[in-house]
Formats: sequence, structure tokens, C-alpha cells
Amino acid sequence: MEIGVSTFVETTPDVETGEVISHAQRIREVVEEIVLADQVGLDVFGVGEHHRKDYASSSPAVVLSAAASQTKRIRLTSAVTVLSSADPVRVFQDFATLDAISNGRAEIMAGRGSFIESFPLFGYDLQDYNELFEEKLELLLKIRESEKVTWKGGQRPAIQNLGVYPRPVQEPLPIWIGSGGNSESVVRAGLLGLPLVLAIIGGRPLQFEPLVRLYKRAANKAGHDIAKLSIASHSHGFIAEDTETAANKFFPSTQQAMNVLGRERGWGPYNRSSFDAARSFEGALYVGDPKTVAEKIIHLRKNVGITRFMLHVPVGTMPHDDVMKAIELLGKEVAPIVREEIAKWEVGSVEE
Repeated sequence: MEIGVSTFVETTPDVETGEVISHAQRIREVVEEIVLADQVGLDVFGVGEHHRKDYASSSPAVVLSAAASQTKRIRLTSAVTVLSSADPVRVFQDFATLDAISNGRAEIMAGRGSFIESFPLFGYDLQDYNELFEEKLELLLKIRESEKVTWKGGQRPAIQNLGVYPRPVQEPLPIWIGSGGNSESVVRAGLLGLPLVLAIIGGRPLQFEPLVRLYKRAANKAGHDIAKLSIASHSHGFIAEDTETAANKFFPSTQQAMNVLGRERGWGPYNRSSFDAARSFEGALYVGDPKTVAEKIIHLRKNVGITRFMLHVPVGTMPHDDVMKAIELLGKEVAPIVREEIAKWEVGSVEE
């Protein structure tokens, strides 16, 4: 059972002061957060890709590379790489370079992206949304498979027997598929035998269990060993010494961030009652003291079947010290509880 953190490197206005942290400062803070996550024994850290003012990371590989030489064990992944609007050759080169710097700890989490700013920025038509992702994923996997590449598609110029360098330390370089719960993307990941990341950020997490079964059925049908497939969740949350403190610290920035997105996407207002319902035991927010958060992660593992849990923190802008403390508690207190309980449970399952 792997446990880690993900961030979108947000630079929204401070809820209390209205001040906006600079992109440069927030990026430096995230590097510190990655280093701490490694020190407290977490397994993975993910950095998202966005192309708008309130998110500082348009190049996850560069941010992760800044932390790679300061860390020893933690795996470093995008969360996600918006592959539809990126060049797969460059994506592979960037993450192969990160893999070299980190000595084999890089991963790519490829997704279509729920934010669309990158499409006009790089000259792509949203009408080609699905075709772009399918074609570019095909090319990315072909580059991973072979040093010399011959490929032809409809959205990008063809490649005729050209080499793509550098090659990664890991063979193959891990490529995950990120999904917001779309059955088509889940089936695609299964048929390709690629590990799956589910963005579980609303509703009841246990509602994702049928998607996991669908993923495994597709993988099995394609001849892949489902016992070797990894399934991750990406879920919003925050940890403090006690649950009330965690909730009171996490709510203001979460409300602000969710209402900004809500106005853009036509959602209703996000209020404290919505927040409190989501942090209930069956809800999608992992907010509370270490024991509370650990119990929810264990529940998710046992009932949905995830093998990696990524706590997305912060949502919106929170004090850096609070985020650092949450990461420390996740590594030092939550992760040991989860790993010990899952190890016991799996031994018991084998014996039965």
C-alpha cells in the first residue's frame, strides 16, 4: 500500500488577507514539501499541470526535478500531464531526464485534463479532445517501447525511424492513466494494461468500486495479469492534531477554490454543510486527525481495492507551515497505521 501527496501548486488569494503568493515562492514551497514527504517516509509525490494564473506549475517535470536531487526514495510523478495538448516526444524526454536525475523514480500520469486552457495556448481544437488523447497516448507508449520510432497519426507530424533520447533508467518508464471516473478511460487503461488513477473528489468513494471491477475485467480480457496492476486514488484532504482543527483550517480555502471552479462550471455554491457531509466516513474528503484519516484510507482500500492513496493538499492557498505539518502527520502517523492494518488484513485474507 503506497501513500503519498499531490498538489496543483495553487496561488489563489489568501482567504483572510486577500494577498496572492508569487508563483516563484509557491514553487519553492512545493519543493520543500516534496523533500519533507521523502524524509517522513511517503512513497510518492505528484505535481499537476495547469496553464492559468491561479496555478503555478505548467511544467511538473521541472518542479519535480528540482526536488529529485534533494530526495532519496520518494517516487515523483505528474498529476496529471495534460497529454492531449502536449508533444509525447517532449513529455517522454522530460520525464526520462527526471528519471535520470532521480535515479529511477519518475512516473508519468497521463490525462486528458479537466481544465482546457492548454488547448488554445498550444493551438489545439477542443473538438479533437478525445482523438488527441488517444493518438498521443499511442505515440507515448510507442516511444516507451522502442528507442527508434516510426509512427504516423492525424494530429501530429509523422516520425520515420528516429531515436528519442535520453532513455530512462526504468525500463519501462511507468505511465499511469488518470481518470475522473469515465468508464471509457477506465476500460482503455485496462485494455492497455496500464496502472489507473481515479480522481475521487466527490460523492461516495465506494461508488468507484464498479469502475475498478470494469478496469480489471478489461485488463483480464486483454490478457494482462490483474494481480500486477496498480490502482490509485487522488482525494482532497488535510490532517491536523485533532479533527476539529483540521476541518476549520481546511474549509476556508477549499470553499474559495470550489466556488471559483463552481462559477466557471455551473456548479452550485459550496458551503460548510457540503464540506461536513463530504468529510463524513463515507464521504470523499479525507480531513481529520491521523486516526480518522487512516481509517478512511483503510476503508477505501478494503472496499474499492486501491493500492496507492494520494492526499491532495492543499486545496486553494493555505499557510505553508500547515501544509508541511499535514505532510508530516501523513508520513509519520497515518501511513504506519494504514500499512500495518492492510498487512494484517491481507495476511488474514490469504489464510482464509
